[in-house]
Amino acid sequence: MNEFSALADGLRATVPFVRTLGIEVLELTATRAVVRLPDNPAHHNHIAGPHAGAMFTLAETASGAIVLAAFGEQLSRATPLTTRAEITYTKTARGPVTATATFDRSPAEVIAELDAGQRPTFPVAVEITTENGTTVATMTVEWTLRPNTR
Repeated sequence: MNEFSALADGLRATVPFVRTLGIEVLELTATRAVVRLPDNPAHHNHIAGPHAGAMFTLAETASGAIVLAAFGEQLSRATPLTTRAEITYTKTARGPVTATATFDRSPAEVIAELDAGQRPTFPVAVEITTENGTTVATMTVEWTLRPNTR
């Protein structure tokens, strides 16, 4: 088990809604996170696809996973927090969906701002796709690293 596998296990253990939806972490590195929402009729909307709220949670989970992977070593001095999220649903989804999160900024650049005494903010881009690769939604989640007070 590598350090990112432990982070994925920790995410499932500490975030009850991730377990409730059955979100699976497929890939997790400091630059990319891929998570999957299995097809579950209990999480469907009125047109038998994944509910918009479940897809939002999937995308936010992918963004949080990459933040933990990139900045986990900073948790003793800063708390990652979501400050804003915007999602665009572009097509109707059916079946399982996958969210892939990537950074728009360099993690080293964000850490340099934290080192300089700032409260860095940074976007994480997320794409949600169906099993056949069709993009059904995109999301941008803005995160901050709030310095911990002692």
